[in-house]
Amino acid sequence: MSVGWTQVALAGVWGGLVAVERKAFLQAMFSRPLVAATAMGLLLNDVPSGLFIGMLLELFHLGTANLGASLPDNDTLSATGTSAAAATMAAATGAGSTPALWSIAILLFIGLARLGLQVDRVLERYSSRLARKAMASAEAGQLTRAMQQNLWGMWPHFVLFGLITAACALVGFFLGPQLARLPLPVLRGLAWASPAMASVSACIAARGSHARRAPLFAGLGAGLVTLAVLLFLLRGGP
Repeated sequence: MSVGWTQVALAGVWGGLVAVERKAFLQAMFSRPLVAATAMGLLLNDVPSGLFIGMLLELFHLGTANLGASLPDNDTLSATGTSAAAATMAAATGAGSTPALWSIAILLFIGLARLGLQVDRVLERYSSRLARKAMASAEAGQLTRAMQQNLWGMWPHFVLFGLITAACALVGFFLGPQLARLPLPVLRGLAWASPAMASVSACIAARGSHARRAPLFAGLGAGLVTLAVLLFLLRGGP
């Protein structure tokens, strides 16, 4: 098995950049799952995986928000790690991106959101200490030092989340060859699981909107998503 180290490196760099964008710099929504995962797919030459995984996780995490001291699950890490693993699994199998592969990646890596939350809590304490030091430096007139301290607060996000994302891409290369050993009925079941996952995510997004007709919107959304994915499967095969 050949590992694409360039892809692993690209995954790590993008994972680190959107982690910084999410918490400390720009905050222009590039870290949202739909954008982060689709861009990951583009970088790793697997846009279908990135787009589907990004859409599903965007709906799944649509109601999360970073409010004060309350930290939500890290949807960005979930998106970048899962899409990176899916893209490298597809590259390792040589068969290209498939709905079955998307389902496997989501089932294995969606828990990254909770891992990212734990890392966020640790880094939040570190960033708070640096912010206090930067404030003291600014009040003392040491503006250059204050700027450097603020910049140092960003680096741990880039390094840690970049390494985690790169690790997911590397795991994908090792898992890819194992997928060929799965029985065909299992692969078919995993392929049909992808529209079910999308439907659940659509329902969660509609419910989280708190709209007056949320159940109706959830049903319509789930139906449309299921129909679209079924048409895709019927055209391309499982």
